Amino acid sequence: MQDGARPGAGAAPVLEVVDAVKRFGGTTALDRVAFALRPGEVHALVGENGAGKSTLIKVLTGVYQPDGGELRYEGRPVRFARPAAAQEAGISTIYQEVNLIALQSVARNIFYGREPRRFGLIDFARMNREARTLLAEYGIELDVTRPLRSLGLGLQQMVALARAVSVDAKVVIMDEPTSSLEPREVEVLFRVIRMLHERGVAILYVSHKMDELYRICDRVTVMRDGRVVHTGDLAPLPRLELVSLMLGRDSSDVRREGATSFGGHAAAQGGEPVLRVDGLRSRHALHGVSFEVRPGEVVGLGGLLGAGRSETAKAVAGAFPLDSGEVVVDGAPLRRRSTGAALRAGVALLSEDRKVEGIIPNLSVRENIVLAALPQLSRRGLVSRAKQDAVVRTFMERLRIKASSPDQRVSELSGGNQQKVLIARWLATGPKVLLLDEPTRGIDVGAKAEVQALVEELAREGIGVVLISSEMEELLEGSDRVVVLKDGGVVGALEGDEVTEDRLMGMLAAAAPGRADD
Repeated sequence: MQDGARPGAGAAPVLEVVDAVKRFGGTTALDRVAFALRPGEVHALVGENGAGKSTLIKVLTGVYQPDGGELRYEGRPVRFARPAAAQEAGISTIYQEVNLIALQSVARNIFYGREPRRFGLIDFARMNREARTLLAEYGIELDVTRPLRSLGLGLQQMVALARAVSVDAKVVIMDEPTSSLEPREVEVLFRVIRMLHERGVAILYVSHKMDELYRICDRVTVMRDGRVVHTGDLAPLPRLELVSLMLGRDSSDVRREGATSFGGHAAAQGGEPVLRVDGLRSRHALHGVSFEVRPGEVVGLGGLLGAGRSETAKAVAGAFPLDSGEVVVDGAPLRRRSTGAALRAGVALLSEDRKVEGIIPNLSVRENIVLAALPQLSRRGLVSRAKQDAVVRTFMERLRIKASSPDQRVSELSGGNQQKVLIARWLATGPKVLLLDEPTRGIDVGAKAEVQALVEELAREGIGVVLISSEMEELLEGSDRVVVLKDGGVVGALEGDEVTEDRLMGMLAAAAPGRADD
């Protein structure tokens, strides 16, 4: 935290590695890494995917044993044989993907393995009481008797956070902790971080979100290609220079490539809308959603978690059941509500969850790219390998997909490259409308810049783009117009100079669901 002196400023490290080396076969994942975490500091760990961040965390927490170097905890050499040993010593980790027990209650998840007992049996009344007290202490409102699976991802992450701080940890490691949180929950997380900071707990914070880093972190360590390339105070370090350190490119190149934000694209082309959505209704989810997208226009869908943004995108793409409403593509109504009909009409959807609804991990890069375009690459039921090769080569080059070959398994690629493979899959179908749901979630700053640049390029080519993003900066800078959703309905639209964070947040805080043209 950057308000006043840090509790641990100048103190001896509570956790550090000295000249850590970790190899996997012929690949060196950590190359003589030196890293120190002091009591009471919030320390950012940043770098592109594949830089070594995850490997370092796993060495710190006993998942991996280093092949060289030394791990020290509270000033003494230590070897954590397993993650449980690190946790028992006072090191808690909150991962991006919640690792809890879905069928158990909130309280049981918080105290799992440490449940209070009476006469040898779990004292559920006491456990629930202590869970409520813990959550209330950090300002988290939750029914502790509910099963975890009944909660959204954001609240599940809050439970994981409560579990991590319930063990009187001396070190808390947070890996992309806000990826599933809405703004209100992010504020709760930051409040918890401030409280831990004041108590002298050391926090290692991993995130690709620049705004978060500069708001919450004191110091930063930058990794690239398995090495530490920079450690120092974060506040005086310009954002452009931080990105430059992460990418290993000169800051002037970073600025020219637009790696810090959207650079802005050409204005939408004139003419009739390429997409018209009219009165989409679905019980309990959508309540008369209507908007239009013109060729070359990027329309953002704004709103908090649960506003109906993803449901709207899926409904347009034929992947969400509707009770009523109409989708018109290039002047022609979609008569059949199916993904196949939407795709044939020129509507493609990049889903927010690439692992569940996107990549097919056991297939190759080639197979994943051509999957949706097979009908176009076939003649009389036979798929042309030459056409496949041409499509795959074109999009691997255009999107700069890093793979050893088109036949490499897609599961072996970084998250950013997996995302680019999915985008290539839908571009290969030649869409008129591209729906992008959280296109940069969970990918590193370099891949994010490339995806953002691609969105601008597609808009210039005349494709209508619908952009959904939980990152306010990305949504506002990347959209020509923002349609604001709340509780499954449209509460308004912002355009031109109106597209600001204050206007968007004000619109979300007010208004009842309705139509953008009411």
